[in-house]
Amino acid sequence: MTEGHSADAVVDEQNAVQLVYRPRQADTLVGLRVRQRIKWVGLLARVVFLTLWVGQWLLGAVGRGSLDVYSTVLFLIVVLMMAGYPRLQAAHVQRITGWQGEYRATVSPAGITCGTDHCTLAQKWSFMQGYRETRDHFVLLSRDPGIMCLDILPKRGVRGPEDIDRLRAILDQHTPRV
Repeated sequence: MTEGHSADAVVDEQNAVQLVYRPRQADTLVGLRVRQRIKWVGLLARVVFLTLWVGQWLLGAVGRGSLDVYSTVLFLIVVLMMAGYPRLQAAHVQRITGWQGEYRATVSPAGITCGTDHCTLAQKWSFMQGYRETRDHFVLLSRDPGIMCLDILPKRGVRGPEDIDRLRAILDQHTPRV
């Protein structure tokens, strides 16, 4: 950065929407589920993997004429791991971010700035491939092929309902809905 400029220079205060919130595990889970739906290759891999496991389990049961306890327990463990993995990821992210306390995000025509007492991150709109709105969140997805960065903006963080409409308008203007 050049002298006289800071991360705060990204913010256009006049047209900005401020959010103040403490991140929750449920917020991260929403973001991970949105990413899962966008990345169809991962969904396809999980469906194929589960189908193969079901097929192996059924063929074993038909071949023996009865259910094998070992195969059934192993099958149930795999299903539980596949179903529980997003929750484990969300819990891990919460451990990483939760200690930082209150988050202050500013969404403006220049981009998104998110800060805590410990750090500040400024992102321009060119970093984002798009966003998806859920009932309680706006989830912004990074442009990289793996969608490794998610910005999850909980609607509870805005001051009032009019700020949600302003936030949606800024997002619509600068990045597509996906």
